[in-house]
Amino acid sequence: MLVSSVASTALPDIGALFGPYTYLASEIAFGTVALALLVRADALRRAGKTILVLYPVAYFWDWYTLAIGVFAIRLRTGVDLLGIPVEEHLFMVVVPALVIGLHENLHGR
Repeated sequence: MLVSSVASTALPDIGALFGPYTYLASEIAFGTVALALLVRADALRRAGKTILVLYPVAYFWDWYTLAIGVFAIRLRTGVDLLGIPVEEHLFMVVVPALVIGLHENLHGR
């Protein structure tokens, strides 16, 4: 089965390279890709509006799941902002930006 073969594949350990900055480094890398896609599609302003509206929902969802222990983030800076890791704030911007950037480049106006 494809899922089990992918799950058993050894992945490079970037945590050894970036340590507590691993999550932040991954957000910057994927955020750079998202930004490039949005600029290429001339969709930066539209994406910003969507992300601004989505952000409060994502923030509450993230805060709640962290508060009840749904997941823990090991390789992070330890800097919190408004009760959640700073990296999670970036995540809540980068993920929708990447989705919108891909969508706009695939389907454009």
